[in-house]
Amino acid sequence: MSAGGHGRAVIVVTLCVAMLLVILPMPEWARPFRPPWVTLVLVYWVIALPHCVGVASGFAAGIVLDVLTGTLLGQHALGLSVVAFIAIQLHQRIRVFPFWQQSLGILALLIVEHLFGLWITGATRGIAPPLEYWAGPLLGALLWPWVFVTLRKTRRHFKVS
Repeated sequence: MSAGGHGRAVIVVTLCVAMLLVILPMPEWARPFRPPWVTLVLVYWVIALPHCVGVASGFAAGIVLDVLTGTLLGQHALGLSVVAFIAIQLHQRIRVFPFWQQSLGILALLIVEHLFGLWITGATRGIAPPLEYWAGPLLGALLWPWVFVTLRKTRRHFKVS
């Protein structure tokens, strides 16, 4: 099965599950430690299927995420678009790395996305976030091997290519 039809549905469903994980209620103290699920899932699909999932997919997912989280419209869209662009440029290199090196690359991508969020938040509200702001990308990088293996199994099970 190609990424047309059922394959696209699998991609959309996995992104929707990631968005549900983003809006899942958490205690106030745990919110800074929420992994950037949508970014992790988007990066996986960009690396796995760069001919089907790209910058436009990142922009669309970012707009939906902006609406779901109530952030400034375009904030996540900008960050996810840039991350998708970088991931497309590096997808052949990232795929051949062992998990620990992939995690370092993913950490860099997650930090880039957080820097765009920090830039927009600083420009609109002028508020400096606490140190816990950077816990999400670190946790996301630690979870990358699990996310990668889970989504790869899903892709192979549904024969998305």
